[in-house]
This record gives sequence, C-alpha cells and structure tokens, in this order.
Amino acid sequence: MTDEIREILPPHTGSAFLAMAALRPALRDEATFVRLVDDVQRAEGYRLVGVFEPAGAAARAVAGFRVGHALSFGRYLYVDDLSTLGDVRRRGYGGRLLEWLFTEARRLGCDQVRLDSGVGPTRTDAHRLYMNTGMAIAAHHFTHVLDG
Repeated sequence: MTDEIREILPPHTGSAFLAMAALRPALRDEATFVRLVDDVQRAEGYRLVGVFEPAGAAARAVAGFRVGHALSFGRYLYVDDLSTLGDVRRRGYGGRLLEWLFTEARRLGCDQVRLDSGVGPTRTDAHRLYMNTGMAIAAHHFTHVLDG
C-alpha cells in the first residue's frame, strides 16, 4: 500500500491537527482547532485535504483551501494553509497536495490557484516548491492590523 490523498471531513477534522500545527503553532490544542475549522471556517467554504500513510490515522501533510471570486482575476481556489510534518518533509507530499489542488480547481471551474506565503529565510523551501509546481509571484500582499 502507498500513501493516499483524501478530503478530511467531520468528524475526522482532528486528523489534520498535528500537520496543521507545524505551520500554525498558535493552535494550542486539537479541540480548539476542530471547533474553529468545523464551526467557523467550513461555514465560509473552507475545506481540508490530507496525505495519509498506510494505517495512519493522522494526516502527514494537509492543505486548507476555499473557492472565491474577484473582479481582478475571476474564480479562484485560495490555499489558506499548506503544511507537512517536519519528520516527513521532502517526501513530495506538498507537491502532491498542490497537484491535487490544481486538479480540484479545474474541476470546480476556477481560473487560478492562489496562495500567500510569508517571507524570510525559513520560507525558502516552501517558495521553491511553489515555483517548481508552476506558481509565480504575482503580487505583494499588504496588511494593516486594526486596533481592538
């Protein structure tokens, strides 16, 4: 048997927690993660997909995504999160998830797949992955954090 990619649906949302926490360390516990995803984000169209090794209950890599529309670039699939557990990096899971997302975007009639990625020396491998799968740097992303 080989690993498989499959969508993660309730009540199995918790199977994505460890892989997601590798990217989002502010996620302190699985119950909070499941509540945020299932009660808040899924209502906004968020979906999860993961790579599972044979006989593994927890995803080794995950992607969280949603579909949106913009006047500037049409219908798109936006990748909110793409994360692989540290001990299984460089096994091709991130690239396989991106290819799955590209296929899903086509199936859903999207014109583009988009994602934002932080910058800095720790992000080099992620950026290399994105470029190697045909993604291009298309914009600068600006943020203004609002006071309470």
